[in-house]
Amino acid sequence: MGLPRGCQLVGLSAMKFAICNETYQGWDFDQTCAHVAQTGYEGIEVAPFTLKEDPRDLTVDDAQRCREIASRAGLEILGLHWLLVKPAWLHLTTPDDLLRKDTAKFAKHLAEICAAMGGSIMVWGSPFQRNIESDWKYDDAFNRAADVLSEAAAHANTLGVTIAMEPLARKETNFLTTAEETIRLIQKVSNPSLRLHLDVKAMSDEEKSIPEIIRDSREHIAHFHANDPNLRGPGFGEVEFEPIAATLKEVGYGGYVSVEVFDYNPDPETIAIQSLEYLKRTFN
Repeated sequence: MGLPRGCQLVGLSAMKFAICNETYQGWDFDQTCAHVAQTGYEGIEVAPFTLKEDPRDLTVDDAQRCREIASRAGLEILGLHWLLVKPAWLHLTTPDDLLRKDTAKFAKHLAEICAAMGGSIMVWGSPFQRNIESDWKYDDAFNRAADVLSEAAAHANTLGVTIAMEPLARKETNFLTTAEETIRLIQKVSNPSLRLHLDVKAMSDEEKSIPEIIRDSREHIAHFHANDPNLRGPGFGEVEFEPIAATLKEVGYGGYVSVEVFDYNPDPETIAIQSLEYLKRTFN
């Protein structure tokens, strides 16, 4: 299986780095892009809820304006993440047929927004919107998730967008808690526009080592987030990234490595600058 869209073998060029826009709490998109570019990042990821209170209201014109703002700053918009934060009632595994239909419709809408921004990746995390209730059978929930993602991925494929499913830690969700489980879902859907996203914070919860997870998942990886289990940026915690960087190069990953944090202290400038300094020392 080939590398995801936009990827190239790492030995041909240096690793590229991006950061997620919600790091800049309270900043508008113009200010955010200006600082991200000034700091030295090449790309930015966008959380849809940071642009509109209800991302269903985002239009292609809105997306194209974001693309123009990022481009003027010298940045590439990689795509979207934190997809189902709002509206919060959407759900991947629910037995409610209408709710699943709405979830697939929203995912297709976001694929269109992503493409209009010039992006190619949609990171699907959203732990609460995938959880399986105690009275639901796992196999039924798994199949329902596959149905939603099949519909969403088919539409994303026509737009050149890849949905990157994200395994998350067991304290966050009870569905898709390992890369192996997530790959099983990807294989069931069997669409080239449904692939795997790996996140350092989440992988730290698995029994396997992070390099082992990367090696075992090498055929499926579409995107990668750099952070720490302490919810801060790379280099702000105990995780050592040297083995991670070496393994990503070993498997030929050539996409972006994006900084995603959940603790926004002390401030976005410090997070962005120190995270990038650490990543550049570690990867290049």
